[in-house]
Amino acid sequence: MARPEALIKVDDYRWELPLSYKEGMRVPGLIYIEEVMMSRLLEDQALEQVANVAFLPGIVGRSLAMPDIHWGYGFPIGGVAATRVGDGVVSPGGVGFDINCGTRLLRTDLREEEVRPKIEELTTKLFYNIPSGVGVGGKLRLKTGEIEQVLEKGAQWAIEKGYGVVEDLEVTEEKGRMAGADPFQVSQRAKERGVPQLGTLGSGNHFLEVQVVDNVYDPATAQVMGVDGVGQVMVFIHTGSRGLGHQTCQDFLKVMERAADKYDIHLPDRQLACAPVKSSEGQSYMAAMAASANFAWTNRQCITHWVRQTFEEVFAQKWEIMGLNLVYDVAHNIAKKETYLVEGKKQSLCVHRKGATRAFPPNHPEIPEKYKAIGQPVLIPGDMGRYSYLLVGTQRALEETFGSTCHGAGRVQSRTAAKKSFRGVDLIRELGARGITVKVVNKALLAEEASEAYKDVAEVVHVVDGAGISRKVARMRPLGVVKG
Repeated sequence: MARPEALIKVDDYRWELPLSYKEGMRVPGLIYIEEVMMSRLLEDQALEQVANVAFLPGIVGRSLAMPDIHWGYGFPIGGVAATRVGDGVVSPGGVGFDINCGTRLLRTDLREEEVRPKIEELTTKLFYNIPSGVGVGGKLRLKTGEIEQVLEKGAQWAIEKGYGVVEDLEVTEEKGRMAGADPFQVSQRAKERGVPQLGTLGSGNHFLEVQVVDNVYDPATAQVMGVDGVGQVMVFIHTGSRGLGHQTCQDFLKVMERAADKYDIHLPDRQLACAPVKSSEGQSYMAAMAASANFAWTNRQCITHWVRQTFEEVFAQKWEIMGLNLVYDVAHNIAKKETYLVEGKKQSLCVHRKGATRAFPPNHPEIPEKYKAIGQPVLIPGDMGRYSYLLVGTQRALEETFGSTCHGAGRVQSRTAAKKSFRGVDLIRELGARGITVKVVNKALLAEEASEAYKDVAEVVHVVDGAGISRKVARMRPLGVVKG
């Protein structure tokens, strides 16, 4: 269990887990958290996971954890680790089961006073137009061989089919198409699970929200992203690669367990099973992961198309006239080859971000031209009863966290515990009384997503903003929520 006395307070937002915490750690741990949040961390196994990740061969810098940290498979959720491509490893546990689970934000020219009278109709139609729920199938009917095109082309495939515009790709991480994807490294079973689910929201913490801006911290930066001020309506989408990504992770965990034995890699937790990045197993996983990531970007792109159609249906205007433009789309479960300065030398690294998102600074070559002056947009969802945030990346993040920041609120209760806590509570009625319309496939599962099951996202964002690894721009609160 976690030993709180071993943690060293660096400043108000950083705590170090020294090498002496656990024999065999190759690098220290660093947790971004405030003291008032520490008790929750110490009740969780996540701190041990931060230490375990520090055992990975080739790891550099520190084993990092964001303030939304909680226990996960192998890596903590909220964990970031960079390993050398030359002699380091890649671990599926550092990406997670929902490969390229990510977030997407659309802005509109609509105001709260225009949308509020129609929020029930709008939320209901979004609920019916965008399939959601466990294992649910979507509207798309892929032809033979088309799934391979999706896995190779990503969101570009959706644009070619008429599900959006080219401008959407310009403000999507990797332009919605990760290089190195090989559809034939994805198993037939994974493809079978993915084919009917393309263009679907999924369940659990995945959601689609109609939101309203209720605070702008940096008007000039917000304006660059099309955020005009308080009262503006936005749309926030959170979903990933569905069953295809989950199956891909399952498939490669077995491969990596064998590989760890083959390459004589000894780790304190078998859930960290890994292989050298340059090995045949490592390369196969990276290619399958990239293909799964492309599926997720295609998924969010198709959902975006149906969001726009639904707004047209409800407000009887073309989406272009309503200004339903994409602000940004970013992944938060992924491993990517990136170059960083480590101990004074440029090194090619495999950066694992599990429940963590990129936060690149102004003028970084991998962010869209329109955002070069302000930095990469960072999208941080909260829970259905509170807030979500729009931030931008910073130079400090690039230097300190391999260009990474938090990805959401982070759970404080397991799904089982949340269901017990809120059994019999009418959350739809409670949220309705606060002006939030909710449409959900399975009301029984809604308790798992109660606000109280999560940290307050405002606390999480306060830490990353205070630590300087991303900077607050605007805050949104929900008007209408669609969940599986």
